[in-house]
Amino acid sequence: MRRKLVNSILLALLLNALPGYCSDSTRIMTRDQLLSIVRSYHPVVKQAAIQVAKANAEVQKTRGGFDPAINAALDRKTFNGKLYYSYFKPELNVPTWYGVELKAGYEEAIGDRLSSEATNGVTSFVGVKIPVTSLLYDKRRAALQQAKLYTQVTAAEQKLTINNLLYDANAAYINWTKEYLVYRAVCSLAEGNKTRMKFLRTEVEQGSRPAIDTTEAQAQYEVILQQQYNSRVNYINAGLELSNYMWLDNNLPAQLDETVVPDTTELDRQFLGNEIPTLAELLTDAATHPKVQALTSKVDILELDRKLKSQYLLPKLSVNANLLSKGYGLKGDVNSTTVTDNNKLGMEFNMPLFLREARGNLRAAKLKITETELEKDQVSLSIDNKVKSYYNDFVSLQQQTDAYTRAYNNYRSVFNGETTRFNNGESTIFMVNTRELKLLETLQKLVDIKAKYRKAYAGMFYAAGTLQ
Repeated sequence: MRRKLVNSILLALLLNALPGYCSDSTRIMTRDQLLSIVRSYHPVVKQAAIQVAKANAEVQKTRGGFDPAINAALDRKTFNGKLYYSYFKPELNVPTWYGVELKAGYEEAIGDRLSSEATNGVTSFVGVKIPVTSLLYDKRRAALQQAKLYTQVTAAEQKLTINNLLYDANAAYINWTKEYLVYRAVCSLAEGNKTRMKFLRTEVEQGSRPAIDTTEAQAQYEVILQQQYNSRVNYINAGLELSNYMWLDNNLPAQLDETVVPDTTELDRQFLGNEIPTLAELLTDAATHPKVQALTSKVDILELDRKLKSQYLLPKLSVNANLLSKGYGLKGDVNSTTVTDNNKLGMEFNMPLFLREARGNLRAAKLKITETELEKDQVSLSIDNKVKSYYNDFVSLQQQTDAYTRAYNNYRSVFNGETTRFNNGESTIFMVNTRELKLLETLQKLVDIKAKYRKAYAGMFYAAGTLQ
């Protein structure tokens, strides 16, 4: 209970700090305020940001494959006070982008029983290791490039997450507004029925109306009260649904206070011409939908994997060359004689005869690319059709809104006229009740269509992936 109270107070303070706050007995929370809260505090938004940060950390990790490194090895044996051998080899390795590895260091070999290939004393060296068949491409470069592309995938997925979340939050707000308008309208009708019953009782007492009219009025009032109870429950439940999108800065969920109400002008506001996109504009935006962008980056990642797999079809050839010098560091001029007389060379060669593993891996990589491209084409088509569907709904609901607005205004005029005739003794309570129920039915339908209209408007941008 205490935590709920704290959450309500914090939410009230938050709304107070946002534009559009009313200092009346009720506080109005606008749709823009809600979406601002969602963007700033919703856990799903924060989780999406964490995924982007993790992808950037992966890039940093793969860059470590190109970090220079210092290595040192010591192997020493002393027995019965006699130094058999002592090998000490510190070495600096510097990887380069093209796979060539530069190295420098020295070897110290001392003792009475050195191995036959060891050089007694200190020998310095500088050298290079060249993986000949990996000069064009290798695993380290592939890992770094793939990590960079993965940051684009996570950035696109972050946009997709926010796009979907804002649409759901917007829909919840519109539904909350709709239920509030219906509840407020039914409450107004209930007050009208109560006033009418008082009027009828006075008329019956004066003999101007039959007593049965009060019974019919009472029955109508009970019907309206029942609708008032139902509409209040719907309004409260809509508020609870909306609370799913309301969080505070300290990761605490917020509960809507009863004094917080929606901005009812949101459903009535007319869209200006420049606010309504054309279908061509929406389809252009849909071409860069976050989901399409993510799949495009995934294809690029798979293409790098295919490129790496193709390298494994080549034989493995690695050349290791070192220039040697007695003592610490290279002494004197380095010339052809020095290189010829003081060097250490090595070569490694490997080639499977049938290359079945390499060919199988390459084929699987190509199939993954084809599979992802097919998925991308299917997703692009699905997005385009969704955009068209929301656009068609928007155009249709725009026309329906205008038609039902006219119908509602007509029914309201009829009801007001019937009420005036009833007050003048020219109509019956039955006719007034009939007109009233029809007016309420039309109002509920109008509010429902307006809500769908607003959802369809947001849906066009949601389908195109531009709700940010």
